[in-house]
Amino acid sequence: VQLQASGGGLVQAGGSLRLSCAASGRTFSSYVMGWFRQAPGKEREFVAGITWSGTITYYADSVKGRFTISVDNFRNTVNLQMNSLKLEDTAVYFCAARSLPVAPSHRDRPNSYDYWGQGTEVTVSS
Repeated sequence: VQLQASGGGLVQAGGSLRLSCAASGRTFSSYVMGWFRQAPGKEREFVAGITWSGTITYYADSVKGRFTISVDNFRNTVNLQMNSLKLEDTAVYFCAARSLPVAPSHRDRPNSYDYWGQGTEVTVSS
C-alpha cells in the first residue's frame, strides 16, 4: 500500500486548504482511512477518519465543523477539506490506512493504522 499526501501550503488564518491522499497498491473497500497531524515538539494527533465506503466519518473535537473528510472512490483518494483555519492547525499532516475495521475507541490512535504517507506541511499565518 502506498499513500501519497499533497495539498499543503501556507495560508492565512481563516483561509482554506484541501489535502488529498492518493492510495494505491490494494483494493481498499474494507479499509479505514485517517488523517493525523504533528506540530513541532508535539505528538502526532488524530484529525479525522472515514471508512472507504464513506458511510462513517469521525473527527477530533478541535476540527469539528471546520474540516470535512471524504473519499473519491473513482480516483482512490481521501480528501480533507480544511476551512476556517487557525494558527493551531499548523502541522505536518499525514494520511494513514488500516486494512481492517477498527473499534471506535481505537480509531484515533496512530498505532491502529498500518500504512502511512509521507506527510504534507500546513502553515497557518496570522
